Amino acid sequence: MSESTHDNTSSNINSNDHSGGHSPEDGLVEMLDLDALTLGSYLDQATEWAASLSPANPGTIIDVGAGSGAGTLALARRFPGTTIVALDKSPSMLAATLKAAADHGLAGRVTATEADLDQAWPTLAPADLLWASSSLHEVADPGHTMREMFSGLVHGGLLVVVEMDALPTFLPPGAMPGLEARLHRALADQGWNHHPDWTQGLVEAGFTVQQRAFPTIGHSTPELTARYARTFLGRIRTALAGIASPADLASLEVLLADGSESLERRGGLEVQCSRTAWAARKP
Repeated sequence: MSESTHDNTSSNINSNDHSGGHSPEDGLVEMLDLDALTLGSYLDQATEWAASLSPANPGTIIDVGAGSGAGTLALARRFPGTTIVALDKSPSMLAATLKAAADHGLAGRVTATEADLDQAWPTLAPADLLWASSSLHEVADPGHTMREMFSGLVHGGLLVVVEMDALPTFLPPGAMPGLEARLHRALADQGWNHHPDWTQGLVEAGFTVQQRAFPTIGHSTPELTARYARTFLGRIRTALAGIASPADLASLEVLLADGSESLERRGGLEVQCSRTAWAARKP
């Protein structure tokens, strides 16, 4: 999966939903939007941190791997006088980003550029701030991409890399003990959401680096939380077939069914997640 599949959520969740004749990205856009709606407070914190470290009054910000545009919109809100360039390899994701910008009255401040970072950095004016959320670990050669991003910044410019530390959890304490942790381990064994500590690579690319964690507990309605849980768990179900234990797969089916223990009926759901950000400055 490439940078096109990301905006502030987990990796490898883009290829297993072919229901209803829709593109797999249709369901992914919904999941990315639900992630932003339930866990979006981290975006406010992370963009505030970026604003405190970035050049004053940045002229251009590039959202590298914009996905459905949640990060793009957060950056536009945080930097009201700045043009935001949404960069992605997926035309449908870029279309979703532009639609979201228009829906929020930001159409004049958001532009879209289609580019595959496994090929070459696009021809764009040097940026004051680059934002790469859950996208760097998806490129084929992250070291090369970090050097390209270094070149794509003005002197004194800032690159912010954000990664999800672990997949989101939803079940309250005591409900199906250990299920989500076991499912996440099974996915991790397949390389899901894998990324290194980017510090050394960023330093080798020429940056000076600092790091910060953003633990987040979702604050949303029970209905929206259950909808996100169903969307996320439904998308990972196919990937877990033949990987997770039969007992855990059966428990997952109970959650996704329509019985008394379904996600919508059990109550007490709470989204929890944590992300780490690296702020890398070009001297």
